[in-house]
Amino acid sequence: MTLSISGALRGALLAMAVAGAAVTVAGSAQAAPPAQQRTQAPGFYRMALGDIEVTALYDGFIDLDRKILSGASAEDIQGLLARMFLADTPGVQTAVNAFLVHTGTNLVLVDTGTAKAFGPALGFIADNIRAAGYDPAQVDAVLLTHLHPDHANGLLAAGGAMAFPNAEVRVAKAEADFWLSEEVAAKAPADAQPFFAMARAAVAPYAAAGKLKPYQPGEALLPGVSSVAAPGHTPGHSGYLFSAKGTSILMWGDIVHSHSVQFARPEVAIEFDVDKAQAIETRKRLFADAAAQKLWVAGAHLPFPGIGHVRAEPTGYAWVPVEYGPIRTDR
Repeated sequence: MTLSISGALRGALLAMAVAGAAVTVAGSAQAAPPAQQRTQAPGFYRMALGDIEVTALYDGFIDLDRKILSGASAEDIQGLLARMFLADTPGVQTAVNAFLVHTGTNLVLVDTGTAKAFGPALGFIADNIRAAGYDPAQVDAVLLTHLHPDHANGLLAAGGAMAFPNAEVRVAKAEADFWLSEEVAAKAPADAQPFFAMARAAVAPYAAAGKLKPYQPGEALLPGVSSVAAPGHTPGHSGYLFSAKGTSILMWGDIVHSHSVQFARPEVAIEFDVDKAQAIETRKRLFADAAAQKLWVAGAHLPFPGIGHVRAEPTGYAWVPVEYGPIRTDR
């Protein structure tokens, strides 16, 4: 009797399951799925290093033409791009990143993005600062790696006001002397002169308020923060080394524009380098230092969040990106 009842029960349950599945399938056939969502998650990534907090901020992306890379044959460059499944893409998608560092004493922003100077795919640094739980008005120091518009234009909010009204803006004196000089600009090629004009406009309200403060090499900036000379891409191009409790992170600006090519071939330069030979020398030096010291590095044009390590290879180097995960305090 027990077996008979159990068998009947199993049969009834099976029949109910089949009927339910039929209803579900029928319902699915009748109802359209919701619309696809085409917005991305807020562009910030946070990590702890020692007693500092680093938040990577995504400004957007630029499609770079591979033709602006030089120092290797077109076939070599094509082969390196193909290794990253980029062989058939007309342009190379290149992130624009900035980095917000809470040192415990200061809230420091390294680079500011583009604002809306280069179209709707860029200009989200201020939005992502807010998404990360801060307000641009809380930033008390902005450190610029250089004065190209994708690093400095974000100093301005809509209408030309200061986007970071309570911040001092620091930039290497050699950089300021070059990009902010009307005399230098007048001697530059016509297609380069808009870059000089944008640099002057970006810093103008800070200069008027006494908040633009160029620094000399070796000058103290903030506790636990030192500048690292990295010339070549621009005359005063600089990185910033943040140190805390035995660990460090180097925010190196524009040492790399194409991770697919320039780690494997550090001798490849980009058209925007003011002094290509010096930019290559600087890249090789910083790659070697970062790999030997196992430094954390953060790059303005590395795939977001742009944080990771440099690994030495038998020939060249490789990029090892940080893994997404919880905020750990044991690094």
